Formats: sequence, C-alpha cells, structure tokens
Amino acid sequence: MAKRHELTDFQKGEIIALASHFSRSNISRQLWVPRQTVSSFLTRYNKRGSIENIQHCGRPRKTSSADDQHIVNIAESHSRVPLTEIKDLTNLDISKQTIRRRLREAGIRKWKAILRPLLTDKHAKERLKWAQAHRHWTIDDWLRVIWTDETTVEKQNNSCDIWVFRRQTMKEKYAARNVRGKAREGRVSQMVWACFAGDILGPIAFIDTTEKQDDYISLLDQFLVPFIKVLNANGQTNLEFQQDNARPHVAKRTKEYLKLIAESHQLKVMGWPPNSPDMNPIENLWAHLKRELHL
Repeated sequence: MAKRHELTDFQKGEIIALASHFSRSNISRQLWVPRQTVSSFLTRYNKRGSIENIQHCGRPRKTSSADDQHIVNIAESHSRVPLTEIKDLTNLDISKQTIRRRLREAGIRKWKAILRPLLTDKHAKERLKWAQAHRHWTIDDWLRVIWTDETTVEKQNNSCDIWVFRRQTMKEKYAARNVRGKAREGRVSQMVWACFAGDILGPIAFIDTTEKQDDYISLLDQFLVPFIKVLNANGQTNLEFQQDNARPHVAKRTKEYLKLIAESHQLKVMGWPPNSPDMNPIENLWAHLKRELHL
C-alpha cells in the first residue's frame, strides 16, 4: 500500500476556506489533493473542531509546518532552478526526495514552461494603455466592433485538442482509440479571412497566395466594405474596425486605404496592442468552424 502523506496546516486551512464555497471534488481539483483526503479531513474537522492530527506511531516528520511553507516559498520565488538547488536554498538538513514530497503535498511540481510571445516593457505599457482605454466599455460598445482575423484550416490534421479517458499506461496512451492522427504528407490547407460584428456574421474570404499589403487591400475592398454597408443599412453606425498587427495590416498603403474607408463610412480603426493574447472573440468562431469540419 502506498504511504499516506499528511496534510500540512497550510493545506488544511485552504480546504476549510474553500469548503463553504465549493464541492469536495472541486476542492480536490483546485488543490491537487485526492478527493478522499479532502473528504476525510473535513469529516474529522467537523467532528473534532480541530485541524490537529491524532498522534500515531511511526517515524516523526522531518519538517515542521514552517519548514514546509519555507520550501514552498523558495520554489515559487525560484521557479526555474533545479530541485537540487532548491535543497541548497532552503538550508534544511533534508533529502531531495523529501523536498519533492513537500512540494507535491502543496500541489507543486515541475512543468514545462509555456511558450508565449516575448513582451518588452513597451509592449506591456501599450497593452495596459489599451485595457485602460476600454475598461468602461459597455456591451453595446463592443457590439459596434467589426472583429476580423485570418486562420489556416487543414483538411487532414485537426488542430483542436482532443481529450480522452485512459489509464496512465503506455499501452493505453498509444492505443488507436486514444491517438490523434497527424498526416506527414499530402497536407491540404487553406487560409481564410472572416469578420463579424455582434451576432451578425460577415463573409469568409479564401486566400490562395501569401498575403501582401495589396492583396489585403483588395480583400478589404471586396469583402469588408460591402459588410459595412449591410451593417449601416441595419442601422448600425459609428462602427469600429479591429485587426491584428500583421505586416500587411499595418503597411503604409493599407493605413492610407483604411483612412479613406474610415472617412467615407464613419468608421474608426481600433488600435490593437502588440503581441496581443488571443482575446479576439473570432478565435471562438475559428475553433467552432474547425471542430465542425473534423467531426
């Protein structure tokens, strides 16, 4: 039988604080503590009114609650260092395995760092400026935005994540029913551009070549301008056009063209923060489109 690890005082406090707002299963997922452990602790706590454990036989724990919290603080403030360096930084006479156990008890383990666009101080300031400028916008304000974007759709390869129920064994990991197929050759892909405003879907344009600024201007003239006219005919005015900062979008001739469009159709071009996260709601439409394609 696997050795049972006791909850730290810190974990107990977290469980008690969450118990009045979340189910025991939810607490288990949030704190990375087995559901049965959460349930057993809350049952004992409600019965005895104390978080103290009943004394039992066995080797005493090598670390105190303060030591455990110290280990967690060191790991969180030095998240990139190896486990062996965490041991040196804590200055505690305990093994590397003990440190690993204490971190796992607190729901902490090593994960691969997530790859994200590198942000400079200038990028961060411009993002903050954009957020502050739009923080008081109402739903009606956002409904006036024409959201646009490009994406690539592949016929053979489904880019959407697929989640499967399986055991943590190599046999089940690589079972055909649990594998998402990926074609190496003969891939068929198509780049598309689309737009929408509120609950009104705009046109979808197929892009068959590498998009240059002149191609982008032609696309806007052929698809965006008629969509703006449709929105105007429906009584929607003072529209705002959104696009990301791809090079064809911010090229000199594109800016000049958008200026003419803005003047003739009472349109405002939204400034978009650099290296922006996927906060464009059209990303949800892309996900739905690809999911339907691969069903």
